[in-house]
Amino acid sequence: METLSVSRTQEETLEMLPRHQRLFIGVPKENTMQENRVALVPHAVTTLTAQGHRVIVEAGAGEKAKFSDLDYAEAGAEVVHSKEAIFKADVLLKVAPPTLEEIDLMQPNQVLISPIHLPMLHSDYIVKLQKKRVIALAMEYIRDDETGVFPIVNAMSEIAGISAILIAADLLATNRGGKGVLLGGIAGVPPAKVIILGAGVVAEFATRTAIGLGAEVRIFDNNVYKLMRLQNKVGRQLHTSVVNPVHLKEQLLTADVAIGAVHSAQGRSPMIVSEEIVSRMKPGSVILDVSIDQGGCFETSRMTTHDHPTYEQFGVTHYCVPNIPSRVARTASDAISNILTSLLLRAEHGGVLSLITSNEGLRNGVYTYKGCLTNAYLGALFQLKSTNLDLLITSDF
Repeated sequence: METLSVSRTQEETLEMLPRHQRLFIGVPKENTMQENRVALVPHAVTTLTAQGHRVIVEAGAGEKAKFSDLDYAEAGAEVVHSKEAIFKADVLLKVAPPTLEEIDLMQPNQVLISPIHLPMLHSDYIVKLQKKRVIALAMEYIRDDETGVFPIVNAMSEIAGISAILIAADLLATNRGGKGVLLGGIAGVPPAKVIILGAGVVAEFATRTAIGLGAEVRIFDNNVYKLMRLQNKVGRQLHTSVVNPVHLKEQLLTADVAIGAVHSAQGRSPMIVSEEIVSRMKPGSVILDVSIDQGGCFETSRMTTHDHPTYEQFGVTHYCVPNIPSRVARTASDAISNILTSLLLRAEHGGVLSLITSNEGLRNGVYTYKGCLTNAYLGALFQLKSTNLDLLITSDF
């Protein structure tokens, strides 16, 4: 009798264990914003299909990142030419926001993981997702529960920080209409002055790159702990300051390069530099607003594209491309793919919805859920009703 009791206990335990759930994952080809990245690379497809998941990839999805359709097919993906077929997947992975036409192809309760790019967002987009009852997650707001960091933002921020300095160095060149200033200077000639707003990951990697090239760097952030952490990570004494309006203005008026690198955990990035200050900056100086995907932190910033990345206002060159990492599409695709693959593998037991329920950091990225807008900031921005996601999830059980 005792043996039977143990056997029954084991059977009951096995029944209670979560079962492996086969995911159906779709990767569309990006056709907007000169987007060159792809959400899953072939080696990630190999990992997912080896676990029994089904991955369907639109033909040409990886070509701009130098991944061929044959690479995907050999990795175990189904390569199709029909966008409609891709949008029948349970989970859609995109590195650019879906178009309104793509939303029309979506299915109820489908999970969408993509950026939102606040400056381009409008109420029609939100309403369409609600009508389709899509569960939409913004990549930039997905947070890791253990570390508190935003993994995709961090990865793209590393790339953006390095790229921002290299772009700035190029825009200062005479043949690009710049001041003709070498970022690092040479013996007997002072280097360019670089002002960085924010002390996060973009700032860290921009600082490392600028210092490596010999530039003079000054960093502003209201979080003193972040300024201290940046100094420790860079490993040297830096010129840092809280955002004192008077001191910041003095520095910007003599800057050659100003980089906006402020990330908001939810909603718009704060506006730090007014149009009046920009109008008094040195002619030929450069502004790179890396925060433009969340609205930007310079009042004169407006979104640009890789085809037309710059514009001039008050004699200052502005570079406001929201997907800077797309310039190095293969590296960026690898980074995004690694993070999404790890996330999807964690969703094997119970699916993505179960993972959202149990993972607070993932819930932070959800902005529409089965017909409801769940992001309070977006609700206030577009004057739409928003509902607390926790209440909706609780009502589902």
